[in-house]
Amino acid sequence: MKTKTILSTLLIALLLAACGGQATPSEPTPDVAAVRTSAASTVIAQFTLTAAAFTPTVSTDEPTEPPVLLDETATATPEEIVQASTGTDEGLCDVLSYDPLTVDVNIPDNTVMTPGQDFIKTWRVKNDGTCPWGAGYVLAFTGTGDDMDGQFIALTEVVQPGQEVEVSVQFKAPAETGVYVSTWTMRNPQGFTFPAAIYVKIIVQ
Repeated sequence: MKTKTILSTLLIALLLAACGGQATPSEPTPDVAAVRTSAASTVIAQFTLTAAAFTPTVSTDEPTEPPVLLDETATATPEEIVQASTGTDEGLCDVLSYDPLTVDVNIPDNTVMTPGQDFIKTWRVKNDGTCPWGAGYVLAFTGTGDDMDGQFIALTEVVQPGQEVEVSVQFKAPAETGVYVSTWTMRNPQGFTFPAAIYVKIIVQ
């Protein structure tokens, strides 16, 4: 009886020893919160390094050259350019305009004249400024073409802004045959010459 008990005890001990030798120790369970914290710290560190690498450097040095300005006369009207060149305010209110269809009251372009012929050329123009044309306002030869001994016939009335008027010059055709052009413009008492010009063109033969 004792022998069976001893054998049984030994068998149980051997079985327990065999199970204990084959048992695989369990691995510790990872701490999920710790893993997430570590990953977040790594991402933040990478963003910080990237921002430091691309941070722009702000210069406080003053520019060595002034900014380039556009030419102010590029879009200026002929009236503005001429008025600016005078350096004064004289004539800023004086503007002459005309309708190309009605400007020639008589002596149309290419009118045939005999050598030395006297004639009067008349134009219809408009006071397109803000100053009335009165005493001292004259038609003056611009220097372009031939003056043909032109003499302005003085105005007989004051021409108000917005009003049309006929202005005339007494001419004498040149003695030589050919084509002649004489260009004239209005001038005020201060010597300001209006930008717009009018002309007469004749053929002497």
